[in-house]
Parts: sequence; structure tokens; C-alpha cells
Amino acid sequence: MATANDKLQDESIAHAIWVSRYSTGVANRMIKVLNDSDAELTARLLVAIDTLDAESFTVSRLEALLVSVRAINKDAIQSMYAALSTDLQELAKHEASFQMSLFQFAIPDDVLALHPLVGISPDAVYAAAMARPFQGRLLSEWASNLEADRMARISNTVRQGFLLGDTHEQIAKKVRGHANRGYQDGALQMSRANAASIAKTAVGHLASTARQSFASANDDILKGKQWLSTLDNRTSKDCRIRDRLKYTLDNKPIGHKVPYLQGPGKIHFCCRSTETYILKSSEELGIKVGEIKDSSRASMDGQVPADTTYQDWFSRQSFTRQAEIVGETRARLIRDGGMSLDEFYNDRGEWLTLDQLRSKDEQAFRNARL
Repeated sequence: MATANDKLQDESIAHAIWVSRYSTGVANRMIKVLNDSDAELTARLLVAIDTLDAESFTVSRLEALLVSVRAINKDAIQSMYAALSTDLQELAKHEASFQMSLFQFAIPDDVLALHPLVGISPDAVYAAAMARPFQGRLLSEWASNLEADRMARISNTVRQGFLLGDTHEQIAKKVRGHANRGYQDGALQMSRANAASIAKTAVGHLASTARQSFASANDDILKGKQWLSTLDNRTSKDCRIRDRLKYTLDNKPIGHKVPYLQGPGKIHFCCRSTETYILKSSEELGIKVGEIKDSSRASMDGQVPADTTYQDWFSRQSFTRQAEIVGETRARLIRDGGMSLDEFYNDRGEWLTLDQLRSKDEQAFRNARL
């Protein structure tokens, strides 16, 4: 029988996967907001540099001519920031509700009757996340930095284009990129990548803030926490060394000397790590014999869940949850075809297509009747 701490760990891992996927969706929406302005930005750029030639080119004149481009860029970043803020406000509502549901699911009802949970306000979670820096800056500061960086890339590309003798059209394409390459070869591409990283990290930052806020509100039933890292070939060295390490509620190491730093979800850009909280035992909670059922007392044993790999965790999940994570075909390949999760990646950590998997292991597809 799974203990309350086992349940907390399992559902925390599942939720971390959901948060990671949600952050990817948010990042894609932020990139689309920026992309929607690219055509107008490029058109304004062409108009701005139309009167410039190599002989009359000066940096000061270029900066004066780029006023309209700078305005479009500012509007694009402000639109992105507004959209991201809206997404984060909605996420705060979800996370506040999830934390309450998570502990209600894990802890027996008769224990909760003696130690009621304290909820957290979505507005307070959002405000706390916005007031706390991640990677050294507030979200608003990251947006301002992105605006300045994008404009600098545009100016530098235009300046270089004139030095190389490029036509105005060639300069514009170097800024935006080529349509037949998905605009990924232009100077703006790095800004798209930076925007995606900021969005993903902001989502993880808010989820972490909600988790910590709920723990602070209910610290009477908790005695510590355990770092949970997603261990694959994309795992950072900072997260790999902290996987399964335990900390006090105020972030002090337990049985080791590895510092907590900013914590899971915040320790670096696009961090996928999370943590599970460790509940006190019924004895530690001061619950007397007879006050709760024997099964509830056994569930509240206060022990840290046994170390488990992602593969072990995945194998314990229902087929429905497995299909949600990897897709129905891959879930059947694992259940009936004998494949393992790590076989879905090549040696560079890239996700293989189903056609590539079929060519790699035809028998697994036959075993799964696919």
C-alpha cells in the first residue's frame, strides 16, 4: 500500500511533467506574439533605411532613422509581456488549487480532520512570483532586457549590412530571416529563443513559488523536502547532483553539504526539477492511538519515499497516464512491445519519430500489434 509520502512523490513527478509541457505551450505562444510583429517591423525597417546608402551612413543617423522600428519592437515586447502575465495569472489559480488537491489526495481524511490544510491565494502566489527574481532579474526586467537585446541585434545587423554593401532587401532578410527557412536564420531568431527560455523559466518559477507558499502555510505537518530531478542526458550538472537530496523547510541540507541555492524550477533557465515534501508521521503530529484508523497511521509513517528512477515511476502509472505522457502508440510499445523509455531517444538525446522507431525495432511493433 502506498504511503502518503509515496503518493506525494508520484503526483509531484506527474505534475512536473505537466508543468514542463505547459511551459512549452506558453513559450510557443510568446514566440507567436513576437512573430506577429515581424512583418511590420521589417516593413518599417525598409522604409527607415530607404534614404541611407554606404556614403551617407553614420551610426547616429541610423539610430535616428530606426525610431519607428524601435516603437514596433517595444510594442511587440509589451504585448508578449502582457500575454505572459495573463498566462501566469491563470497558472497561479491552477497551482494554488493543485497544491490543495495534492495534499487532500495524499493525506487520509481522518488525519486532515485533526490537521486541516490551509489554502493559498492565487493572487498572493502571482504577486510573490512577480516580486521575486529568477536568474538575477524580475520578470519585468527580463522583458526590458529582451527589448533592448532585440533592438541591438537589429541595429548591428543593419550596420554590418551597410559595411558589406548589402542591398536594403538583403539587410531586411538578414534581420528577419528567409521564409523558406522558417525565418530561423535571421538576427531575430536568437531573441525568439531567449523569449522562449524566459517564458519557460517564468512558468517554473511560478509553480515553484506556489509549491513553497503552500508548504509555508502548512509547515506544521511537514518536516522536510526532497529534490526530484528529471534524469536524462539533458539534465544539468546542478540538478543531477541534487537529485533525491533532502533539505529542511528553510533550505538547509540534511545529511549532505550541497546547497539548495534557488531551488528546483529556479536553479537555472528552463529547469525541469521539482521537489516533494515529506510529511510528519502520526506520532510526530501528536496523534494519539485510537484517534485515526490503523490504515491511516500506517500511511502516515513519516518515511522518505524510496529512491525511484523515472523509468520505475513511469512503469507504475496507468496506461491512460502513460499515453498522456508519451502518446498512445509509444505507451503500447512499452506495455506490449517490450520497449523501454530510453529507446525513444537516439544517443544525442533526440526524440525519435515512430518511423525511426519502427526501423529500429520492427518486432516491438508486431508484439504491440501496431
